Amino acid sequence: MNREVLAVRHVYFEDLGSFERVLGDRGRPVRYVDVGFARVAALNPLSASLMVILGGPINAVDDARYPTLTPLAGMIEKRIAAGLPTLGICLGAQLIARVLGARVYAGPQPEIGWTPLTLTDAGRASPLAHLDAAATSMLHWHGDTFDLPNGATRLASTPLCENQAFAWGEHVLGLQCHPEVRADRFEPWLIGHAAEIGAAGVDVNALRADTARHGPQLEAQASRMFGEWLDIVDGIAAARQQP
Repeated sequence: MNREVLAVRHVYFEDLGSFERVLGDRGRPVRYVDVGFARVAALNPLSASLMVILGGPINAVDDARYPTLTPLAGMIEKRIAAGLPTLGICLGAQLIARVLGARVYAGPQPEIGWTPLTLTDAGRASPLAHLDAAATSMLHWHGDTFDLPNGATRLASTPLCENQAFAWGEHVLGLQCHPEVRADRFEPWLIGHAAEIGAAGVDVNALRADTARHGPQLEAQASRMFGEWLDIVDGIAAARQQP
């Protein structure tokens, strides 16, 4: 079985974070594709064992200004239709929602900072149980949100964002939040998104301190969550290859 993981990256510091450690421990090579440098339209969306679409500060339906969104949405659509494991984080989750026919739009206000997730019954019965509020807080960093796609199952919410996590079938997971963040690599987020932080009126020193306080626990819990999800989707893929 091909074990390569394709990670589509929009902003260099918004990478796989703690998830990359989990993949490394499992001997899963990661191939990053940096949007704006790579020719997204030339990629084969069906070649990797897992595709992860990472975050970025653009609108998931603003193809007129960011034309790379069109071929990327097409890649996601082909993977989902083929039943292949697909994970979206922040912008990636919004793009998955878009491909599944849901509306993506501006939220009531930006959600930047640490707030625990409230899990649904389905969320508590899924790998996201490791991200329950009793176990960890969660980093959020988004201005847009989306409706729950038809056929999707809501897994988690916050007071500002009803659809923080959803599953579609057994092979697709969308995470509006940022469980992958690493506290020891957070400073570039503060520098790279300085204008967004200022516009939202967020105290950068408080955000840095909150990340130092909550980050290590989130890394541990998110690694457990991601590992369990990988076990599930890998098991499905292996079963399909049985004669």
